[in-house]
Amino acid sequence: MQKQLNSIVKILKGGGVIVYPTETAYALGCDITNKKAVGRIYRLKKRSKTKSLTAIVADLKMAKKFSRISKFEEKIIKKHMPGPFTLIVKKKKAIPDLANKDFAFRISSNKIAKELSRALKKPIASTSANLSGSGAEYNIKPIIKEFGTKVDAIIDSGNLPKKKVSTIAKVIEGKLVILRK
Repeated sequence: MQKQLNSIVKILKGGGVIVYPTETAYALGCDITNKKAVGRIYRLKKRSKTKSLTAIVADLKMAKKFSRISKFEEKIIKKHMPGPFTLIVKKKKAIPDLANKDFAFRISSNKIAKELSRALKKPIASTSANLSGSGAEYNIKPIIKEFGTKVDAIIDSGNLPKKKVSTIAKVIEGKLVILRK
C-alpha cells in the first residue's frame, strides 16, 4: 500500500487528478492549492464554477495552516471530525478562489483519504466522482467507465457501503448553521 500511496502522491504533486474512496463515497481529488488541477476537476465533472469544492485535510493542524479557525469552530471540529462532517471557515491565500470563496473541509475517517492528504502535506479536493447533478457513486465500475481514461489514477476499494454525503455546516453570527444535512 505504501508504494501505491507514494505513486499517487507523486501524481497529485504533479497536478494530477485521481479517484479515491472517502468515508461517504468515491471522490475526484487533486491538490486543492493547484489552480490548474482544480480547473480540470470542474471540466471533468461539468460542474459550475459557482459551486465550491470541499477538501479533505489530514488533521486540525493542517486545517489551521490553510484557514482561519476560531476557538468555537475548533470545538466543533474536535466534536464532529474525523467523519462525514464538513465545516466552512475563512480560507487563507493558498486556497485558490476557483476552489472556494471560503474553505469547506473535513478530516476524513477513511484511512486512504486521510493518508493521501497527510503524505501530500496539503488538502485534497473531495468532490463526488460523478458528473455534476448525478448522485454519489459507491460502485467503482461506473466511475471507471466515466473517468477511467480522463483521470491520472484510480484507487479501487471495491464497492463502498452506501452512506449519506457529508453534513455541511458554517458558523454564522456565533451559531452553528447546518447548510446540508
